[in-house]
Amino acid sequence: MNRQRAAWVFLAPAMVVLGVFFLLPVIAALGLSLTDYDLYALADIHNLRFVALGNYWELLHNPLFWAALGHTVYFVVVGVPLSMGASLGAALLLHSPLARCKPFFRTALFAPVVTTVVAVAVVWRYLFNTKYGLANYVLGLVGIHPIDWLGNPHWAMPAIILFAVWKNFGYNMIIFMAGLQAIPADLYEAARIDGASAWQQFRHITLPMLGPTLLMVGILTVSGYFQLFAEPYVMTEGGPLQSTISVLYLMYNEGFQWWNLGSASAIAFLLFAIMFAVTASMLRWGRRGEEA
Repeated sequence: MNRQRAAWVFLAPAMVVLGVFFLLPVIAALGLSLTDYDLYALADIHNLRFVALGNYWELLHNPLFWAALGHTVYFVVVGVPLSMGASLGAALLLHSPLARCKPFFRTALFAPVVTTVVAVAVVWRYLFNTKYGLANYVLGLVGIHPIDWLGNPHWAMPAIILFAVWKNFGYNMIIFMAGLQAIPADLYEAARIDGASAWQQFRHITLPMLGPTLLMVGILTVSGYFQLFAEPYVMTEGGPLQSTISVLYLMYNEGFQWWNLGSASAIAFLLFAIMFAVTASMLRWGRRGEEA
């Protein structure tokens, strides 16, 4: 009993901090999502009205919300496999015994993760410049006409995906490297003695042994990519023609541009529900894979 009390005493400061700075804001946001809290209510609290699920109902009938959700899902479906593939590929290269200067390349590939989004976004905007950008210069060398990367609705989101993959893949690369180092070398040695090729070793040893790591990285990446905001905010401001507006960007506009804080809170909880459903499905799928 004394040990339990001691444990609660040590946990109490952290739980108080979590309760004040996480639990209470979440409860307050849930309460706001059930009201029409806007600029008028901000000026006079007596203008606040309880609308129950009215904000959610309006959002589900708002074409802009569905467009933003479609853009976000597109970003997740395309960006997550690219990010995980780049991360795993870089981790395999750095884990190889033939690799040289590993500390340097680990640092160089991880550097974009800790770099300010605004700073690198400015550089990438120059790379995607229609007239002077490096991307169109390379395309011109092979006879392809320049592309208006950030001004064309069909190319703006792919450009943002490329930027996001480059910006974030280094974090997952470090996790994959840790997973690769945990695989016993004896398994590869036995496979080579049995005549297994490099692809067969990767398919039958590396991927199965990395299963839990792949699941964890997948959940983290999906959760992060659903929260798309900084990239379109800095690079395209939601344009062109609202083709890069994400759910989080729409929430920002509702809350801090139009001051519809009730609607913005409802968007946040809808996004949370979607993310929870997706991650729960991934966990269930991962558990079935382990049982099989």
